[in-house]
Amino acid sequence: MFPAMLVGPSVAGILLTRWLDGYEELKSLFARMRRVQFPLRWYVALLIPPTMVFAVLLCLKSFVSPVYTPNRFFIGVTFGILAGLLEEIGWMGFAYPKLRQRFTFLPAATVLGLLWGLWHAPVIDFLGAASPHAGALPAFFAAFVAAMAAIRVLIAWFYERTQSVALAQLIHMSSTGSLVVFSPPAVTPQQEALWYALYAAALWLLVPLLARLSLRYSTD
Repeated sequence: MFPAMLVGPSVAGILLTRWLDGYEELKSLFARMRRVQFPLRWYVALLIPPTMVFAVLLCLKSFVSPVYTPNRFFIGVTFGILAGLLEEIGWMGFAYPKLRQRFTFLPAATVLGLLWGLWHAPVIDFLGAASPHAGALPAFFAAFVAAMAAIRVLIAWFYERTQSVALAQLIHMSSTGSLVVFSPPAVTPQQEALWYALYAAALWLLVPLLARLSLRYSTD
């Protein structure tokens, strides 16, 4: 299922772009995948997922239990490369621009984020350090979807500023890689569901700020 989940959005994005919008729009999609020349400050987005994951786990370690000590599985950053590279062709390359034709930034990003989270349903019990999750699976899945929806809002906000699928791919890599690198290896399924829920809540605290900044940009 993992290869299908990675390849599915990319293949669908390319084929649907060609079918619905024609060859010129397909060229535009590939151009947005190569767009990396924009102000350096936009690359700060890559630091948000690892900073948030590490901060949440560090707080839990300090105030709840040492079991939440962040891992240091640094090679895990490579786990995000294929996920970000392939999936974002469909999510931000095709689906998000289509949603933006109907909705404003925040609803479009949130809807896509929920769909992105639900896309992981076939493999959700194999994600995280505490798999399988047994009775904690519904709570873990809900927390996971909430976190993915928030990350999607983050990705969409930076995409709105840059029109760069490449930056979306890098943020996705950073998000997935951070979860693999820092996930504490000894947590129970219930403990993992808790820290994912707190991570999602921390990410969603950024959403009002992003929405406000988007409104400011739209009125400038």
